[in-house]
Amino acid sequence: MTIVGQIEGHMILPPQNKTTKYEHIIPQLVAIEQNPKILGLLVILNTVGGDVEAGLAIAEMLATMSKPTVSLVLGGGHSIGVPIAVAAGHSFIAETATMTIHPIRLTGMVIGVPQTFEYLEKMQERVVRFVVNNSGISTERFRELMFRTGELARDIGTVIVGKEAVQEGLIDDVGGLAQALSKLRQMCHIGAE
Repeated sequence: MTIVGQIEGHMILPPQNKTTKYEHIIPQLVAIEQNPKILGLLVILNTVGGDVEAGLAIAEMLATMSKPTVSLVLGGGHSIGVPIAVAAGHSFIAETATMTIHPIRLTGMVIGVPQTFEYLEKMQERVVRFVVNNSGISTERFRELMFRTGELARDIGTVIVGKEAVQEGLIDDVGGLAQALSKLRQMCHIGAE
């Protein structure tokens, strides 16, 4: 299964955007979980992120599957792609792939009231809690990376590359397709082919 481009949520993105539609992914995950012929799932990510609710829904589905799951970040697993990457039973990142960790953003009309900020805080806490519960990074370190200043021009957050994601405890291993498939076969108790 591939998660590519922008993760589309409740709003349809313009046709020139490459998107992954959560309403397509979720039924596929249900079908995979229910199909006795499917022993495991490899999720390949190259995403810029996207809708937080949709991304978390996909991540929750992956994390709660009974079948073995392996994720592989190629190119990028940015923003809400981070929870999806760590949701798998075992995660890989290509040596040159990157992950961007940053605070939640909001587009469209924003009502300037305290409740808007509280909503963003709650949403952000859901993301932090999910990532921490499904990886080896601590809450403090993840927040530190999320709120780092000076690294991104005109922005706040951190970009980490390949091995750095493993060193931070976000991703399990640096590797590519061969390593991801080998790990999935091992998790499914299938001999090397």
